[in-house]
Amino acid sequence: MILGWIGAALIGLSLGLLGSGGSILTVPVLVYLVGEPEKLAIAESLAIVGGISLFGAIPYALKRQIDWRSVLWFGVPSVVGTYLGAALSVFLSGVVQLLLFALVMLLASFMMFRPTGVKVPDAAHHDRSPVKIGLEGLTVGVLTGLVGVGGGFLIIPALVLLGGLPMGLAVGTSLLIIAAKSFTGFSKYLHVLADQNISVDWTLISVFTVIGILGSFLGAQVGTKLSNEGLKKGFAGFLVVMGLYVLVTNVPKVLHPVSAEAQLRP
Repeated sequence: MILGWIGAALIGLSLGLLGSGGSILTVPVLVYLVGEPEKLAIAESLAIVGGISLFGAIPYALKRQIDWRSVLWFGVPSVVGTYLGAALSVFLSGVVQLLLFALVMLLASFMMFRPTGVKVPDAAHHDRSPVKIGLEGLTVGVLTGLVGVGGGFLIIPALVLLGGLPMGLAVGTSLLIIAAKSFTGFSKYLHVLADQNISVDWTLISVFTVIGILGSFLGAQVGTKLSNEGLKKGFAGFLVVMGLYVLVTNVPKVLHPVSAEAQLRP
C-alpha cells in the first residue's frame, strides 16, 4: 500500500505542477499499485478526482474567477454525459474500460505535446456557441463516466476556444465542472457496483484525496521554479509509456478471454 500512497502524492504533485492532467494517473495507480479491480478503480477515481478538483476550485471561487454561464452551458451537459457514461459502463467489461482509458491517456499525451501558445479569443468579439459547448460537454462527460478521468485537458481548450474565456477563468471553471461531473458519475457507480455486491473503499478514497490535495499544494510551490513546458512534455512522455503498457497488458485479455480467466484460477 506504500506504493499506492506514493502514487497518490504523484497525482497531487502533477496537478499542482501542470494545473491539469494529474487525475489521469488515478486509475492506473489504483489498478496497478493498489490492486483494485478495474470498475472499482474507475468509480473510486471519480470520487478522488472530484474531491481534489472541488478543493482546488475554492480559491478561484473566492477570487470570482469562475464563469457561471460556462458552468451552465458546458457543465450541465457534462454532468448528464457523465451519468450516461457511468450507466453505459454496465455493458462493458472492466478490461475494455481500461483499453478505452489507455486511448484517453494517449490522447492526453498528444494534447500535452502540442505547443501551449493557444490564441485566446477576444471575449468582447468572440461569438460563443452554446450548442457546440454543450455538445463537447456531453462528449467529455460520457468519457468521464466510462473511464474515470476528469478531462481537464479537453475542457480547458473548449472553454478558451469555444467559450471565449481567458485562461484564468477557464481553469477555475474547469475545476468546478470536473468536480460536479465526477461526483455525479461516482453516485451512479455506487448503484452499479451495489448491483454487483461490490463496495467502495471509503478510507482509500479519503486518504488518496487528502494526499492528492497536499501534493497539489507542494506541486504548485515547486512549479514556480521549473519550466512548465518541459514538465508538460516530460509528463506527456510518461503518459505515452503508461498508455502503451495498459494496452499491451489488456489487449490479450480481450482477444483471449478464456485463457485470461484460466490464469486466475488456482
